[in-house]
Amino acid sequence: MASNEGFLTNEQRETLKMATQNAEGLSSSPKSPTSLLSEHHIKVPVSGKAPTAGIAVRHVRRSHSGKFVRVKKDGAGGKGTWGKLLDTDGESHIDRNDPNYDSGEEPYQLVGSMISDPLDEYKKAVVSIIEEYFSTGDVELAASDLRELGSNEYHPYFIKRLVSMAMDRHDKEKEMASVLLSALYADVISSAQISQGFFILLESADDLAVDILDAVDVLALFIARAVVDDILPPAFLTRAKKTLPESSKGHQVIQTAEKSYLSAPHHAELVERRWGGSTHITVEEVKKKIADLLREYVESGDAFEACRCIRELGVSFFHHEVVKRALVLAMEIRTAEPLILKLLKEAAEEGLISSSQMLKGFARLAESLDDLALDIPSAKTLFELLVPKAISQGWLDASFLKPAGDDGEVHNEDDEKVRRFKEEAVAIIHEYFLSDDIPELIRSLEDLGMPKFNPIFLKKLITLAMDRKNREKEMASVLLSSLHIEIFSTEDIVNGFVMLLESAEDTALDVLDASNELALFLARAVIDDVLAPLNLEEIGSKLPPNCSGSETVHMARSLIAARHAGERILRCWGGGTGWAVEDAKDKIMKLLEEYESGGDVGEACQCIRDLGMPFFNHEVVKKALVMAMEKKNDRMLDLLQECFCEGLITINQMTKGFGRIKDGLDDLALDIPNAEEKFSFYVEYARKKGWLLASFESSAATDS
Repeated sequence: MASNEGFLTNEQRETLKMATQNAEGLSSSPKSPTSLLSEHHIKVPVSGKAPTAGIAVRHVRRSHSGKFVRVKKDGAGGKGTWGKLLDTDGESHIDRNDPNYDSGEEPYQLVGSMISDPLDEYKKAVVSIIEEYFSTGDVELAASDLRELGSNEYHPYFIKRLVSMAMDRHDKEKEMASVLLSALYADVISSAQISQGFFILLESADDLAVDILDAVDVLALFIARAVVDDILPPAFLTRAKKTLPESSKGHQVIQTAEKSYLSAPHHAELVERRWGGSTHITVEEVKKKIADLLREYVESGDAFEACRCIRELGVSFFHHEVVKRALVLAMEIRTAEPLILKLLKEAAEEGLISSSQMLKGFARLAESLDDLALDIPSAKTLFELLVPKAISQGWLDASFLKPAGDDGEVHNEDDEKVRRFKEEAVAIIHEYFLSDDIPELIRSLEDLGMPKFNPIFLKKLITLAMDRKNREKEMASVLLSSLHIEIFSTEDIVNGFVMLLESAEDTALDVLDASNELALFLARAVIDDVLAPLNLEEIGSKLPPNCSGSETVHMARSLIAARHAGERILRCWGGGTGWAVEDAKDKIMKLLEEYESGGDVGEACQCIRDLGMPFFNHEVVKKALVMAMEKKNDRMLDLLQECFCEGLITINQMTKGFGRIKDGLDDLALDIPNAEEKFSFYVEYARKKGWLLASFESSAATDS
């Protein structure tokens, strides 16, 4: 032990080792291990024995003068020394005027900040992108913003956010979301990410259902739309179904998508039109944009800007509307004529408006001059002056004048009759769209006394409805059902649809979605029993095999073959008056029961009128007669008499109602033993009141 007295103990060695290792990092600390050692400075005895109190040995530094100098704390030295390495005492400062000044030497302070989750930041950013897209409808801008955002690995969450936000909004936003997904597919978002995004949606379907009542159906439609748009593979449904629990809402979504939307033949048309195609520009919107750009051009005179706006419309097949509206504006504002002619000339020379579209525009205006003359009395004269100017300047083909007849021939008598009939038909249809009065329209049509032109009337009716809103389309279908019962034969209707389909390509110039609209009118006619399914084959056989009309007939067959086609087609235009037949029967039964139990006849007539289905009033007659037999109460005859006198139920509808009772007498006799006797009494009563057609009387007579 005596030989080791001059050495440090093991504990002292460990302390010194730790102090040495941390000396650099903690040298400035007032209580660093080295400073703790220096505070306990002690002289070592001559004998060389180290003290046993655990204090480290420290060497003494002397100056060259031989004087004893205490070592400065932290090893900075004393008087006459250089000081410690990298001395950062407050005595030294940075001079910005020094030629060697380096801004990096400026003192800085570390500032603490919250650590944010990049996924949360991404989710917040995409919400603003989606909101802006729903406001502007600009697909390109949304795609650009998503690219700039980066974080491609989070794109599945963008899909979830987009669809979930659209689900809680109107059909317009749902359609916009589907369109955006199709636009982003492969270009911005990969196929795998889209599949992953939809799977996340399926997993969260239970949560979505809490806030959105029809979440299962809406999400199923989004998935079906993605499959139809080829951005989601059909195999996705099988894989997802295996992964999701059977009791989950996500599993229900997959089943709904498969059974309700993707299993029917030719389901694509129904799925794509389910939300109304709201993002696709409508005819009304195009016409409004054309009117706005022309008026802006008349004010500014900037032909270059006007041509750019026409080009941006992206409807080159609809440029004849630009021509027509421009010419009308030139007639309305006489001072604008030079500007209008200049614009049309430049548009023609640039190839922006083709010669065929120019001819079509002039032709359409020529056809509507009679109507235009009501607002602009000099319309015909002004038009006759405009045509030679356009031809002389070279932007209207001279062939425009040839159809009018080089020799000034007068149209033959049949052509004149057709022309007059068309004018009268248009006026009658316009009045119907305003009044919704079917009996009045039928009387007006009968007054014309031209039944051979019934197919022309049908063509005019549907053509005018197609260029209007869903209300008028619904009214046209309802009217068609009434006309079929009252005055139109099935042959008239078949020939009318053939005429429509033969001119389908021309109709498409005026109506952007003509093919789909015509297919819906055809399908609706079949659902309403105006046409039989075999009539579609007859119509198709009268058309060239590969024409646009044949494709429309094929599309109509596909619509009818789909599951639940009846209800969907009855509501294809918003269900204005087209609702399920069963609903109508229930309403008729309720109003008759209410009347039978003491209700007012005027109130009952108003309820029948409110049904809005005059073509179905034969059901009112039938149910009223059956109820009169069952209740043994002839009060129902008073109601029928009032309806007949008011013109609410026509003689055709009355006859059809009696005919349906007659056809079912055998079955009716099982429940009402004296049904035949009662019916004979009602027929005699109806004959005296003039309710029935002579044809029914003769058929009744033969039976007796």
